[in-house]
Amino acid sequence: MEKITIIKGLAAPLAIKNIDTDLIIPAQHMTNVSREGYGKYLFERLRADANFILLQPKYKSASILIADENFGCGSSREHAVWALEDGGFRCVIAKSFADIFFNNSAKNGLLLIKLPEEQINAFQKQATNEDLLLEIDLKKQTISYGQSASIPFDYDEFRKYCLLNGLDDIDYLTSYKADIERYRQEKEPYNFLKLF
Repeated sequence: MEKITIIKGLAAPLAIKNIDTDLIIPAQHMTNVSREGYGKYLFERLRADANFILLQPKYKSASILIADENFGCGSSREHAVWALEDGGFRCVIAKSFADIFFNNSAKNGLLLIKLPEEQINAFQKQATNEDLLLEIDLKKQTISYGQSASIPFDYDEFRKYCLLNGLDDIDYLTSYKADIERYRQEKEPYNFLKLF
């Protein structure tokens, strides 16, 4: 998993409530055995509308999505996270997220940030009317924009550690392999093999 320290990029607004995982990636496209290739189907049903905001050329290079409330609701599929990442997004900022989607994202290297409604509304408005460039510093837990504006955000310490170090859950556990082995050796009361 790629480490996340600082994310700089253009923000794209998606002011639609309750975006579910099937809207992010339709079920009929979940056929790959790897994480790659899902970006081309990202928001496929929404893209059928020529006026869909993310079809505007100015958002082609956007790497940060400003969503609304309850983003990622619906089924628990990890493919929704993979589609967002493969579609070029490294961070989603929203009023709220579905719990399972939030956990899937952290485990797969996609940073999700919850902000108050007023701030999300302001970001969506600014991103719609002009270029909104953000700098997200995960270590400091700040979002910088404009000339000198900066706001803090909360983030789980364990997930923060994993993202900063590029660790998924398995990587995190295996990073303690030597400690686990040492503990096992110390606590093993009787090892038959030691007799020989």
